[in-house]
Amino acid sequence: MHNTTEVQQRLEQAAAEIAKVFIGDSRPVQLLLAGLISGLAVLIEDIPGVGKTSLARALAAACGLDFGRIQFTPDLLPGDIVGMTIWSQEARQFVYRPGAIMRQFILADEINRASARTQSALLEAMQENSVSVDGTTHPLPKPFFLIATQNPSTHAGTFLLPEAQLDRFGLGFSIGYPNPEHELRIGELVHQADPFEAIRRVLSASDIETLRDRVRAITVDPKVRTYVVQLTGATRHCDAFRAGVSPRAGQHLLRAGQAMACLRGRDYVMPEDIRDLCGPVFSHRLQASPEARLQGKSVAGQLSSLLSQIRLPSGL
Repeated sequence: MHNTTEVQQRLEQAAAEIAKVFIGDSRPVQLLLAGLISGLAVLIEDIPGVGKTSLARALAAACGLDFGRIQFTPDLLPGDIVGMTIWSQEARQFVYRPGAIMRQFILADEINRASARTQSALLEAMQENSVSVDGTTHPLPKPFFLIATQNPSTHAGTFLLPEAQLDRFGLGFSIGYPNPEHELRIGELVHQADPFEAIRRVLSASDIETLRDRVRAITVDPKVRTYVVQLTGATRHCDAFRAGVSPRAGQHLLRAGQAMACLRGRDYVMPEDIRDLCGPVFSHRLQASPEARLQGKSVAGQLSSLLSQIRLPSGL
């Protein structure tokens, strides 16, 4: 992949392969690809049965990474995820037995069905790309990518994700119900033996490492950085939110903007990239204040209002 045009074509090929299994709006696919090439963890929240797991599996098949699925349940333990040290009779010493997270591509399915203690086992992996067991740090495979799905908090058997965990997810979104046309096409997949077998691998681990290096090298004008700071600051002075977003959220917004520029065939970030990604990057981090809830104000609505009040940088 030597230029932006070739990069865009390869990513469009990946999106086309995903579309063989995931029938619906292209926006979730674009956000998921942005997470993949930027290295940002992705959180998908929606009701069961709308294609969250299928979307993640399709991307894993198209990018050729070592895939692992962790089904989160109330009885899942941290050691099941990060691994543990056990006594080896042959070596006559304690050795590390890797946990389920030691894969390049992890799907943490229904993450909020496990307790906060188990959820916290992902914190180091999401931030440091490593896990620590009994005082020893073990690096995760490269490239590492995490997608988590969660059911709505109103559903039975769910636990709230702590703020520290939510802040480590770079992108968050919902899929929603399909329109009638898409739902008819989804019904046609039932007649296929295994629709995932039709997905071709169009990317490799080395391709993804190259893409991530390219994303980090994409130009960000100082005016765009200032725009991001204005957005993060606006959330901190808005009474409709319990608290504003962290500096990490601003960093994630910039990195996601670089990824979106790459997906759109550019080697520089435009203010429109940032504006389009503000919702997916900020929404899962924000909670409406009690007063806003009483007035029927939503997080999405307030974010949209803030975006309309802050002028896009010009002259870029």
